[in-house]
Amino acid sequence: MHRKRETGCTRTWRQTVLRALVRNNYEYFSLPLGLLLFLLIWEVASGFYPSFILPSPGEVWRRWQEFYQQRLFLHHFAATFFEAFGGFCVAAATALPLSYFLAGNPFLEKIFTPYIVGLQAVPILALAPLLVIWFGFGMTSKVLVAALAAFFPILTNGVVGFRGTDRRFREMMAIMGADRKTIFWQLEIPSALPVLFGGLRLGLTLSVIGAVVGEFAGAGRGLGYLVNSARGNFDTPLIFVALMGLAFLGIGFYLLLSGLEYLAVPWKRRQSR
Repeated sequence: MHRKRETGCTRTWRQTVLRALVRNNYEYFSLPLGLLLFLLIWEVASGFYPSFILPSPGEVWRRWQEFYQQRLFLHHFAATFFEAFGGFCVAAATALPLSYFLAGNPFLEKIFTPYIVGLQAVPILALAPLLVIWFGFGMTSKVLVAALAAFFPILTNGVVGFRGTDRRFREMMAIMGADRKTIFWQLEIPSALPVLFGGLRLGLTLSVIGAVVGEFAGAGRGLGYLVNSARGNFDTPLIFVALMGLAFLGIGFYLLLSGLEYLAVPWKRRQSR
């Protein structure tokens, strides 16, 4: 009788721990479950359409294996990766200093903002062919298209982040004898980092879109080029292979910056606990 009571208590304790584990980490369990549900719906839906309209997950997987064995997938994936990442680096290197400059000069912000907004209002799809004409079909034009796509969110978040620094803290540090460089590194940068990382995450994701748009305008390699080529051959499974590659590239970039933010902004991590 006593042993049965212990077994029942142990079972109850295990169920309580399991429920707490799922409740506290539900986001980690929801990702694989959501993926399985998506694949299941996709598999069922593909049975109602021919392969050239909606291939099944198995057909896409086999097409990826064939393409990978030909050593072509990594070739196209690497091209889009370097174009997107290069464009993001160019955008961040220009937008972050400009955002700090505009945040400290409201008058100049009023002068430059209409031109920046006007440039952003022009669809990147319309600018890409012009950049290809100017800079050729190589990587340079794709990097510039990706940089234009990523520039505006990084700039706007940078202005908001730097402008959000509490003026009282800045004045207090100045009274205590801190110079401009010390205030910048020890106050303005830490206070703006959470907002800056939000803009960087969005900009890095948009740079992938910019790189693909540039490849649509004219390229000889890349995942965007792969989509164009497969579309002309009605190779729908290969289109899905390219789309999956773009999705993994965007998710990888997002996780990369989220990890950097986790390391660079420890106080935000403590606040979320």
